[in-house]
Amino acid sequence: MSRSACCAAVFTGPGQPMKQAAFSLPELLPGEALVKVTCCTACGSDLHTWQGHRSTPLPTILGHEIIGRIAALGTGQALRAHDGSPLSIGQRVTWSIMASCGSCFYCEHGIPQKCIKLVKYGHESTNGRFALSGGLGEYCHLAAGTTIIPLGEALPDEVACPANCATATVAAAFRTAGVYRNRNVAIFGAGALGLTACAMAKVGQAASIILCDIDAERLKVAERFGADHRIRIEHETDVPRLIQALTMQRGADISLDFSGAPSAMQQAIASLRIGGIAVLIGAVFHTPPISLDPETLVRRMITIRGLHNYVPQDLADAVAFLQEHHQAFPFGDLVSASFELADADAAFRYAIEHRSPRVAIRSESFIQIKPLG
Repeated sequence: MSRSACCAAVFTGPGQPMKQAAFSLPELLPGEALVKVTCCTACGSDLHTWQGHRSTPLPTILGHEIIGRIAALGTGQALRAHDGSPLSIGQRVTWSIMASCGSCFYCEHGIPQKCIKLVKYGHESTNGRFALSGGLGEYCHLAAGTTIIPLGEALPDEVACPANCATATVAAAFRTAGVYRNRNVAIFGAGALGLTACAMAKVGQAASIILCDIDAERLKVAERFGADHRIRIEHETDVPRLIQALTMQRGADISLDFSGAPSAMQQAIASLRIGGIAVLIGAVFHTPPISLDPETLVRRMITIRGLHNYVPQDLADAVAFLQEHHQAFPFGDLVSASFELADADAAFRYAIEHRSPRVAIRSESFIQIKPLG
């Protein structure tokens, strides 16, 4: 493969093996960058797309939990990281799951993740200008308006990769919920996001952290991530009653649902104290509707917020959290297996069959970064 081209695993539709394809490296415009991908982890949404549960433009290169090293920078004014520092060739970085224009209605109203000109990594068609937008390729083409965060060399790949999805989304969830220090926090879903939320709540000095899930195996590891209490949800488990018993009969101050299961979302709302706040994050594909009693909502003064993705500062906070606290929690253990890029389908099958929080996929041709000419 010449230095003017690279390969990627292209997803063409559910039930079809990903195809190895060659792509020309793009000509970079001002504000853009080209990153040599070193590692990508498969997020649950990647698996849902691969299985056909979520739609995406096709064909595409999946994968958005990506880290790499800068291989080339666009011409013009020096590209800078989120903290204002200049970026350089060979620098180890992560970046936001999306690039936003900064000037449309949604960008100006504080929700740049809904930008009308959004470029979303791992979700763009290979027929467009940002063909190389996914982590299942040797290179990723970063659009102008992408939030770029430098990574310390000591942060392991397996810990760093989920930062721009799982960890940043959890940071956004707590920002949306408000103050959580000395609060009782109920978390629904013991996958990567739920366990990360436990760790973040522990560092943030929550009064108690209650993790709920249907999977006993996933709950086993929760204590290592800071959970004070674990509730296994079975057919007739009265979750709100159990949470009340753990919170002086009041209920949770904050509940976060990362599962996306309708029953869990209803339990998350029902488990709140008077004046409590529920943030729903997990329902990123179609589910049956849930029922709400308006009188209960009004009399109990419940707040329900929906959250999708995050804003740039959430990613900065996520990386800072991992760099400072990753050794206190076994984040690396959430990545249960590692595969080469040519084996991307096998990686996805493994993740689904083993219910792995994450699997890693690496570019087999990684070499020391040199400026592209």
